[in-house]
Amino acid sequence: TPLLVRWGGRGEVKTLRNAEAVSLALPLSGITLYCGLYVNELLSRVLEQEIPFSELFFDYLNCIQTLAAGSGSPEPALRRFELALLGHLGYGVDFLHCAGSGEEIDDAMTYSYREEKGFIASLVVNQRSFTGRELRALWERDFPDVESLRAAKRFTRIALKPYLGGKPLKSQELFRQFIPKKRPDVAND
Repeated sequence: TPLLVRWGGRGEVKTLRNAEAVSLALPLSGITLYCGLYVNELLSRVLEQEIPFSELFFDYLNCIQTLAAGSGSPEPALRRFELALLGHLGYGVDFLHCAGSGEEIDDAMTYSYREEKGFIASLVVNQRSFTGRELRALWERDFPDVESLRAAKRFTRIALKPYLGGKPLKSQELFRQFIPKKRPDVAND
């Protein structure tokens, strides 16, 4: 059940002042349960303690509600949430312009991602390469096919890596242990 909580106090020990349910209990099971664990662990790992991110809560709630609805693959909801989280962390990326030239991206071209710079036109194709079409999907947060979902997953993994401090997420380990590897509706890579 998503809660809005208010607490206060000095030091690390706080007193709960108010807890209010924001929605009804959201039933997560199977894959969506692991996805919910992932979202919660991601938040606990990347957000600083005691810093309010009230707008992020609504992105979180939307993600959890979408997962609970259980319609289709959970991947698009996770990618949208990760992109929203990056935005709230101040990780602004221009998906629509080449960082090298300033020109608008071309759907047919390939761009290489460079931290703190952005996407630069490139002939090299590797894990940091994205087509202009994939960049447009990232900007729109609309992933109509498996390729765009895989590209979104690659980008968010690259972008979140510095925030995670090189430690693997336990929820991803659990997911790999208990959920079959190959599923047509999940961007496995």
